[in-house]
Amino acid sequence: MNAPQKRNSLLCPNCRRLVSRSAPACPYCGLKKPGSIWKDNIFTRVSGDDTSILRLILIANIVMFVLSLAIDPRATSFSGHPFGFLTPSNGSLLVLGATGSVPLFHYQNWWSLISASYLHGSLIHIVFNMIALHQLGPLIIREYGVSRTIVIYTVSGIGGYLISALFGVRLTIGASAAVCGLIGAALYYGKSRGGTYGHAVYRQIGGWAVGIFIFGLLIPGINNWGHGGGMLAGAAIGAALGYQERIAETIRHKFLGTLCIIVTGGVLLWSAVNGVLLLFFR
Repeated sequence: MNAPQKRNSLLCPNCRRLVSRSAPACPYCGLKKPGSIWKDNIFTRVSGDDTSILRLILIANIVMFVLSLAIDPRATSFSGHPFGFLTPSNGSLLVLGATGSVPLFHYQNWWSLISASYLHGSLIHIVFNMIALHQLGPLIIREYGVSRTIVIYTVSGIGGYLISALFGVRLTIGASAAVCGLIGAALYYGKSRGGTYGHAVYRQIGGWAVGIFIFGLLIPGINNWGHGGGMLAGAAIGAALGYQERIAETIRHKFLGTLCIIVTGGVLLWSAVNGVLLLFFR
C-alpha cells in the first residue's frame, strides 16, 4: 500500500487563501515561502477562528472562578446581597494570582498581571464582565481581526493592572481592565476612521466609557485606575497595530496573538496547579 501523499496546497498563513505549498511567495499577499514550517504551523493557525476565541476566554474565566470557590469553600460568601453572592476568599484569590501592589511589589508575582484578568470576586462580577466581553468582542474582532483582538485584550489587562498597582491599588482582580482595553481600541477605531460609521461607533462606545466611569464613582471597591489604564492601553495597542481597513492582519499579528495565547495558557496552568495542590494537600 502506498503511503499517503502530502497535500501540495495550503491556506496562506497570512491571507488565508489557497496557495501552492511549494510557491516561492503567496500570489495574493506576497508572503515569502508560505509553505515553510516556520510560517505554516499549529501556532500560526491557532488564532484564526473568530468564533471560538471569545468562547475560550469565557471557559477559562468560568474554570478559574469555580476553582477559586473550591479551594476554600468554608470561606466562600453566600451573602444575600447580589454583589456578595458566591464570593471567593482573599486567600484563594491570592493563590490563584490576584494582582495589585502587594502581589507585585512585595511578592514579585509578576505573572499575576495576566492571571488576575481571569479571576472574579463574585458571581455577578464574572457575569457582568463576560456579558460585556461578548457584546464588545465581535466588534473588535470584525474591525481588528482575531489576532490583534487577542493582543489588545491581553496587553490591556496587563497595562491596566500595572497602572493601578503603581497608583497604590493593593489587591485587584477581574476581566474589566482587559474589557476596557476593547473599549479603548473601539474608541480609537471610531475616532480614527471617522465617517458615519466611525462616528456612530465612537458615540456608542463612548457611552460605555462614560457609564463605566460613573459606575466606578458610585460603587465602592471598583478599580477605576485599572479601568482607565486598560482603556488607555487598548487605544495605544489599537493605534500601534492598526485595524483591518488600514492594514490587513499579517503573519506578525498572528505571531503576537499566538504568543499571547501561549503565555496566558502557561500562566493559568501554573495558577491552577497551585490552586489544586493547595486544595488537595492543605
